[in-house]
Amino acid sequence: MYLRNCWYVAGWSKDYERALKPQMLLGEEIVFYRQADGTPVALEDACPHRKLPLSMGQLEGDTVVCGYHGLTFDCTGNCTDSPTQRGMTPRRAKVRTYPVVDRYRLLWIWMGDPERADPDEIFEIENFDNPKWGYTDGGVLPIACNYLWVVDNLLDPSHVAWVHVSSFAGGGTESAPLDMEKTERGVIVSRWIYDQPPSPYYKDLVRFAGNCDRKQHYEMCFPAIALNKSVYTPIGTGGPGKPEVAETYLNISYNFMTPVDENNTQYVWFQHRNTDPEDKAISEVMNAGALMAFQEDKAILEKVHTGMAAMHTPNIDLGLDLGAKTFRQALQRKIDAE
Repeated sequence: MYLRNCWYVAGWSKDYERALKPQMLLGEEIVFYRQADGTPVALEDACPHRKLPLSMGQLEGDTVVCGYHGLTFDCTGNCTDSPTQRGMTPRRAKVRTYPVVDRYRLLWIWMGDPERADPDEIFEIENFDNPKWGYTDGGVLPIACNYLWVVDNLLDPSHVAWVHVSSFAGGGTESAPLDMEKTERGVIVSRWIYDQPPSPYYKDLVRFAGNCDRKQHYEMCFPAIALNKSVYTPIGTGGPGKPEVAETYLNISYNFMTPVDENNTQYVWFQHRNTDPEDKAISEVMNAGALMAFQEDKAILEKVHTGMAAMHTPNIDLGLDLGAKTFRQALQRKIDAE
């Protein structure tokens, strides 16, 4: 069901403090906390005695004390104290530990074999430290659907013409031909749209007047990370292989889908643009607009999830589904191999 030997986003680093924080990810109950020096820790959220969630216990120093009988666990998952039978701690009194890393303001977790966890394999966010780029605060959105429906949606540039009329839609988004490319890390669905007005979301962000050439670049990377680029450039300067010009506006929406279970997804996102690095007002406007659009997606996808789960007649695919189907097949091959 899930690819496990890879890095997922657990959440925003700022949301993990010196306190026990329970979460379900990939169907597994996990408790997070930070040690006194700020180092993040993730443990199986179940005491090995009677499986009471450790998150119902207490954080004492850098250890977690179970709220039932005081079994105490360190950051490695080993039991360091058993008050009811000191000196006779059961050898099996251990809990699973998960590798976790802070990077790009996000907390990443490795859900597979800990011995294979390599921080160098964390998804790279280009230009993150580039002082000429600005970014939004982003957000977290729970969606009551399987994560693959969100994946499908983020490989579908066409849905904006109907779902996001007041934000990402615009001339050509309903019918311009789509290109698909398979890559080592996933799938790209893209298209250039020529000589059309900017979409409502971008009309006050681009730095030139009039119509534009516009590129929709929808890329999905394993296990479920979407890098959606919106390129706006003056008429005649856009197109395959053409270099950026001084007025070219580029915004990248980073979208991190982490399965909670088979019916729920945690959706974390932020936008990264090649202009106005210090302009908080622009960041706030962009963030609010993105949240509105993603809530529109949420309403659609939750109904898709229930509709597909309880269908009474067969569903069909359209040509626009090619990218999503290609990505699903490649992901399933990786899951099968694992």
